[in-house]
Amino acid sequence: MAPKMKRPAAASAAKPSKKAKNTRTFLFSSESVNEGHPDKICDQVSDAVLDACLTVDPQSKVACETATKDNMVMV
Repeated sequence: MAPKMKRPAAASAAKPSKKAKNTRTFLFSSESVNEGHPDKICDQVSDAVLDACLTVDPQSKVACETATKDNMVMV
C-alpha cells in the first residue's frame, strides 16, 4: 500500500500581506573614484562655492555645476 501524500495548501488560503499606506521606495546609487580624478576635483570646487555662499548667507540657495578638461575648470 502506497503512503498517503499531503496536498499543498491552496494559494487562496494564505492571507495577503498588508503594506503601510506611506511606504516609499528609494533607489540608492553611488560612485567611487580615486584621488585626483576629475569628478573628485569638480566636487571639491562645487563644495567650495557652496560653502562660500552659505558663509555669506546661510539661507542662500545654490546650484553649481563644475566641469574640467585639460587645464581648464568651468564653474
